Amino acid sequence: MNTKSNDAISLLVKDHKDVKAMFELFEGLTDRSKASKKKIADQICHALTVHAQVEKEIFYPAVRNAIKDEDMMDEALVEHASAKELIAQILDMDPGDELYDAKVKVLSEQIEHHVREEEEEMFPKVCKTNLDLVALGEEMAARKEQEETAGAGH
Repeated sequence: MNTKSNDAISLLVKDHKDVKAMFELFEGLTDRSKASKKKIADQICHALTVHAQVEKEIFYPAVRNAIKDEDMMDEALVEHASAKELIAQILDMDPGDELYDAKVKVLSEQIEHHVREEEEEMFPKVCKTNLDLVALGEEMAARKEQEETAGAGH
């Protein structure tokens, strides 16, 4: 895949790497680090919320029209909905709550699966289309900035 640093796919891949690093940070914490766990889990949830919003509003509609793979795009949206539900549960919990760590772990696994499908299946298909990925990336970056400034609902 030949991508530029400011194109749509590069932006999404950077988000994927950032979130993966946050999950790894979370997993490295002990049960005594409740405040740190909450802070990192909330950061993960915020980052994923913004990322999913930008994908759903801008990237997916453009890609759906370009790659003509309805099943792949529908599956991605269902994965988003599932993650959104877990994110809401995690945000409403405290690290001392039963199943808190388990929910963060399951979210991590779901996101890992979703990222793998995007990076190995969807993105290569997108690169074969004539989508203007730089223009799309600029639109996504602007939207992401809006979401982050708005605090993504927090």
